[in-house]
Amino acid sequence: MPMHILALNCGSSSVKWELFEVDVRACVSRARGSVDDIGSGATTASRGDGPRARDDAGYDPAVATILDRLAQSDTPIDAVGHRVVQGGGFVEPALIDDRVLDAISRAAELAPLHNRPSLEGIRAARRHLGATPMVAVFDTAFHATLPPFAAQYAIPDEVARGHALRRYGYHGIAHRSMTEQFAGLSGTPIEKVSLITLQLGNGCSATAVDHGRSVDTSMGFTPLEGLMMGTRSGDIDAAAALYLQDRKDMTADGVNDLLNTRSGLLGVSGRSADMRELLRAEADGDARAHLAVEMFCYRVRKYIGAYIAVLGQPQAVVFGGGIGERSPQVRRRICEPLAPLGLRMDAGRNAAIDGDGRFDAPGSPIAAYVIRSDEESIIARDTYTRLSRTGVTP
Repeated sequence: MPMHILALNCGSSSVKWELFEVDVRACVSRARGSVDDIGSGATTASRGDGPRARDDAGYDPAVATILDRLAQSDTPIDAVGHRVVQGGGFVEPALIDDRVLDAISRAAELAPLHNRPSLEGIRAARRHLGATPMVAVFDTAFHATLPPFAAQYAIPDEVARGHALRRYGYHGIAHRSMTEQFAGLSGTPIEKVSLITLQLGNGCSATAVDHGRSVDTSMGFTPLEGLMMGTRSGDIDAAAALYLQDRKDMTADGVNDLLNTRSGLLGVSGRSADMRELLRAEADGDARAHLAVEMFCYRVRKYIGAYIAVLGQPQAVVFGGGIGERSPQVRRRICEPLAPLGLRMDAGRNAAIDGDGRFDAPGSPIAAYVIRSDEESIIARDTYTRLSRTGVTP
């Protein structure tokens, strides 16, 4: 019997939601929408197919608005799946109870901008839906397959183990979605997929996928490590943070704020974290905007080169996320210099992509794709699978 599962994806200032009808054969979307700019006079919209409302207070009224919309359609909600960015020790979806909530709360110190909204969303859903079963689906779970030599930092073992200090990786649901969709598009069994997946948006990460499993990824102990992002620095010498504290009298919180919210594209350009605005400014001759875009593309290209070394010759490089999906200029600047490594792009196909598509040149040893990640359907499917194993049925 199918289950109606609501997938909730709570971000730092928004909630994306989608209602699915799920059974062992299919996962079909029935309704979807989003609540944006939570806490700042948000406008709630259902992506063009529903009413608009106001929300000023946070995640509880946002969740209530979503549930009211669904109640008007008389659609039952049999279960709720929640995206949780940092799963700590969880390596698979978990049926939410007080113990799981406590674990998510403890892990929030590694991803405070993400786990805390998830916790608020979970608590709001529990308040409004009572005993409706709920499942947490973790971004970090996809990266639990990293081998020790990729997951561990070169620090004393007793320190690493004593503080659970390792590379967890993030954006795992998005990277898994791109991997699974590539397998379907290319007709490749998942266990034979070898890919480099790129989630390029305000947050950015790269993952090396071998035999369908994550074997390396750019984000680490927290989402700060790795690629240059909208407001995050990405890779930086750890001693630079210590220098700012010791010599420039910055507090730990001040350095954390600098590297997470005032760096990246915003910090280098001095004007914006929005790639679209920076490309326009660059075209108008803004040197700092040009440097920010060049740094961004260069760092993505470096990670692709590194992961080609990890994988040998992957089948494809897959672009996802807002920048990866919608900026052919950025894709071109990343890919053109990679021709000697086996990725030869077709400029015309790249420029013409609207949605998913393939843009490598004929005969290119490594393919190039744009694939929109579908996190919500994975959340719904994982929720169904977890509840089915537990014996929960509508």
